[in-house]
Amino acid sequence: MTECTQSQFEFAPHFSRQVVARFDGGTLTTDGGGLLLRETDRRLNLLPRFAQCFLDRRNPIFVEHSVQELVSQRVYGLALGYEDLNDHEQLRQDPLMRTLAGKADVEEDALAGKSTLNRLELSDGRASRYKKITFWKDAIDELLVQVFLESYAMAPEEIVMDVDATDFPLHGEQEGRFFHGYYDSYCYLPLYIFCGDQLVCARLRQSNSDAAAGSLAEIRRIVEQIRTAWPAVKIVLRGDSGFCRNELMSWCESQGVDYVFGLARNQRLRRIIRAADVGGDATVGADQQAGAGVHGILLSD
Repeated sequence: MTECTQSQFEFAPHFSRQVVARFDGGTLTTDGGGLLLRETDRRLNLLPRFAQCFLDRRNPIFVEHSVQELVSQRVYGLALGYEDLNDHEQLRQDPLMRTLAGKADVEEDALAGKSTLNRLELSDGRASRYKKITFWKDAIDELLVQVFLESYAMAPEEIVMDVDATDFPLHGEQEGRFFHGYYDSYCYLPLYIFCGDQLVCARLRQSNSDAAAGSLAEIRRIVEQIRTAWPAVKIVLRGDSGFCRNELMSWCESQGVDYVFGLARNQRLRRIIRAADVGGDATVGADQQAGAGVHGILLSD
């Protein structure tokens, strides 16, 4: 009788060790999905390129954890749901996490502790006596866009960029915390820009500023990088009323970027719409069917 049940799944090797998934017990983990993320990273070569965006000023003689190992440990930890750095006091002993981070000896080589990872995260791109690892912000920004460009076999005719701001709730006395009236909580207000389902910009911001603050600079650099690779591509920018700002729309018009922004409801807009309704339902209905606009406002069903 033919045996159709697969008992083992093989993954890419780790140095001289085989990496397999089986069901015969032994040391178990609930984070096996990390191996799939590792396979994805190997295809994209993402984490090694991300690590190259950092500058390591440590004395090589005393280095126990490379920048790529530190970055990989933190990124995989976040992807697997371990947001708190304190979690790594236990995770640093996890053979699977050691495999994901790239340690050669997963039985003996412990990963970095929370203090080492904390120094990595708190670096601000400037040299410091206590934070020897710094990063190039521009290089990280360019990498996100480059990964998006590489996802296409050939240049598309049109891409749609979505820009949005959302709340990042805070539950302590974090630096830069402010109360946001719309979200009714203390939070940060990060800026996100997507092309389809791919992230091309993520910028952490304080919530005491306009939703569109800093968005023009981010959009400008992204558009420039995209058009360097795809000169003929049509770009459409979408956003809600928080991004309906004259500065941003004027720039889009000058650069040939189409845009679709929401309009915040206000008294003047209400008066224009109310005046358009005075002409009677028949007139408005005819304009709707013809796709015409009244006072520059497109009427739709």
